[in-house]
Amino acid sequence: MHDTHETPDLQGLLARLPAPASLRDRCRGIAMLEAILGPVWGDRYYSFDSAWGDGQQMASMRDGEGDDWFMVFSDAGVYARGLDHTAPNAAPQLLPEVPSAFRAHVEEPAFGEEGGVPLATVCFWHGSGADGRADDGWQAPSAAPTGGVELFALLAAADPARAYLEWAEEYYEPEHAPDPAAVAHVLALRPLTAAVVAAIDPDVDLDDLAEDIAGIGYPTA
Repeated sequence: MHDTHETPDLQGLLARLPAPASLRDRCRGIAMLEAILGPVWGDRYYSFDSAWGDGQQMASMRDGEGDDWFMVFSDAGVYARGLDHTAPNAAPQLLPEVPSAFRAHVEEPAFGEEGGVPLATVCFWHGSGADGRADDGWQAPSAAPTGGVELFALLAAADPARAYLEWAEEYYEPEHAPDPAAVAHVLALRPLTAAVVAAIDPDVDLDDLAEDIAGIGYPTA
């Protein structure tokens, strides 16, 4: 389940995505909310690894039904690739256009492959400008994606707290409705407190989240 009440086309999605630093923060906030609402890591949709590789951080989404996306933040910028498992693999058409700065991510087997061939139905990127080139914003291959654009919709939501709440209430069906102000607090990466955690899920203690806080790189007071 990944419906966020929007099914954007790729250019529409890219026009609404935040800048890389803000997008990384949004991914971290979403991952923290997932840790609070989904104590079992395998049950979570969204995650964030602040130490995925040397100088790299990785956000990801897995819906448990075969759809996923991976997004790497590095000195080179941001590279994202998504897979709608019901759509034709478009990697041979999409990935050759990805800049060489992201080549290692394109060839990363952890992001999905079949018979040595990467799997992707959509991809896009944002250079850092560190190589002296102009910042051209979010970019995508000229070849059209075959599916999976909607998997990223939450990241581009105009009101991410409301969008996440609507999604989480359907997916997690929490016994206690999360407080919208507390959700917005986490998405803003404000320091967690026991009161904020309890306002999202009173059955979770702040101390229980220490490992997730460290792994996500969520700021502490």
